Amino acid sequence: MLPARLPESEQHQVGDAHLTIADLFTRQVAATPDAVAVISRDRQLTYRELDQRSDQIAMELRALGVQPEVLVGVFLPRTELLVVALLGILKAGGAYVPLDPSYPPERLSLVIADSGMRILVTSREARTSLPSIIPNLTVVTVDDSAIAKRAASTVESKANGAGLAYVIYTSGSTGVPKGVMVEHRNVVNFFAGMDLAIGSGPGVWLAVTSVAFDISVLELLWTLTRGFTVVLHGDDSATFADEIIRHGVTHLQMTPSLARLLTLDARAFAALGSLHQILLGGEVVPASLIIRLREVFHGEIYNMYGPTETTIWSTCYRVDGETNPVPIGSPILNTEIFLLDEELMPVAPGEPGEIYIAGDGVARGYWNRTELTDARFISLPALSQDRVYRTGDRARLLADGNLEFVGRVDQQVKLRGHRIELGEIEALLEQLQGVREAAVVLRDEKEGDARLIAYVTTGSAVPPAAAALKAALARRLPTVMIPSSFYFLAALPLTQNGKIDRNALLRLPVPAISSEPDRMDLRTQTDVERAVAAAWASALGVSAVAPDDNFFDLGAHSLTLAEVQIALQNRLGRAIPLVDLFQYSTVRSLAHHLAGTASANGTTTAADRAQRRKLAMKRGS
Repeated sequence: MLPARLPESEQHQVGDAHLTIADLFTRQVAATPDAVAVISRDRQLTYRELDQRSDQIAMELRALGVQPEVLVGVFLPRTELLVVALLGILKAGGAYVPLDPSYPPERLSLVIADSGMRILVTSREARTSLPSIIPNLTVVTVDDSAIAKRAASTVESKANGAGLAYVIYTSGSTGVPKGVMVEHRNVVNFFAGMDLAIGSGPGVWLAVTSVAFDISVLELLWTLTRGFTVVLHGDDSATFADEIIRHGVTHLQMTPSLARLLTLDARAFAALGSLHQILLGGEVVPASLIIRLREVFHGEIYNMYGPTETTIWSTCYRVDGETNPVPIGSPILNTEIFLLDEELMPVAPGEPGEIYIAGDGVARGYWNRTELTDARFISLPALSQDRVYRTGDRARLLADGNLEFVGRVDQQVKLRGHRIELGEIEALLEQLQGVREAAVVLRDEKEGDARLIAYVTTGSAVPPAAAALKAALARRLPTVMIPSSFYFLAALPLTQNGKIDRNALLRLPVPAISSEPDRMDLRTQTDVERAVAAAWASALGVSAVAPDDNFFDLGAHSLTLAEVQIALQNRLGRAIPLVDLFQYSTVRSLAHHLAGTASANGTTTAADRAQRRKLAMKRGS
């Protein structure tokens, strides 16, 4: 058995375990009513104002029948309205299901249908982007004037610690995403664990994570139950550096991929030096990144690890040295970890084993997926454990008692912080016309150059066009899950057991990414799409870039990012945050985002106009 239990003084019953997230927020409101809670664009809400606004939404939802165990969808961009909606749902006693507006409509429709939600919270502007066919769905607009006129009053929720807080959908190996059910008690324990692991002293937190990822719960909800000011990134033309400096940001959580990207932006990199804490997680952290960050940052760096099924982060490691790879640390409060072999027996110290997680963070299971829940959430009588989550991750115990991540036991991979089931991509590919079999692998030839490659067999002499396969997948999958290249084979290599030999696929040459001149008919695109495509084609030295090509697969890990940023700023006459090129990594998604931010507050913002004057002066000189 892995001796990973925390010291006995830190293994205790959390006093707030019976409370809900809303209860903890209400308690914080009473303590700091006039402190700034949320900042978005040039707007801000105090804790009292956020409490009142969320009460109004809670009252509306209660009137519609929301109560404990009722799922409510959230389809909102990253503004203060998102936080208002989340707290309103929790106060009403419901559980929220986050829907990222950047995801393809078909995938959003699939989540809506699978969850069975009957109520969805959005805004007047975001509502126009909702999937067109949503039967039996009541839509509540959080910025509705009638709701704003309600006399806010405290809503008595019937929820308790055992009730659902949220259901977040993750990639599924069968081709269908699966919803993870997390209860309030799981989250409340996690909050207490973070207090001990990184401290709960209030500060200013720059929230950068999509609400569709569970680590956003730390950024948006743990912070607001501990007195932080939360600055929402990504809703105007401000850059990372501008936001950090302007708001005095002290805390930032991000993937190693995003951190690596920020080191390429001189202003953003320098601004990191003013932070107090940086949390890294979602991917393996290379020592080279720590060395680079330490050039400007001398505060606390933490490496975090944990699957959605065990509530956000399960282990934490304070990075002091330059160990390569950086350990994932030891369990947080009321969490126990076991490293087991295929016979479910403990491995020896130093030997790799699969990670099994027990404790108060283990979620309820998967929404409407009893068989999958039973397969992943198991009992281990030999280890006196009634309920343990089988992660599929492998690690080994180091001599100092910390864990080192060593890989996966299945087809799940991590790419730029996203958890991806390769089987989901393969299942969707095999549904497409002309595809007989498909196998997808993650190729990582060098640090920062990981990409998905699809190997396909066909039932016809003429294989389907790669562009057509990409376009079909783009209607169902987030951009990060679309393979960069397709390699057509007569047959997939097999092992002696008749299974696909993925190691043999990894030994094949990496398919080249082609960029034929006719891949994108620019006459059919918007002005912004043409500008984005032209900037990327020029920086990459190719003749054209297709609408759904992933910039990272085309070389966006290099310094070409800065070149594209400058080119787009000159072409569009406005500031373009470097992180936008990271978060919206295709022509289509980036153009849609840029068009949305330009019109969010009218045709142009004051920042846009000032940037245009600055750029015009530079061009004139």
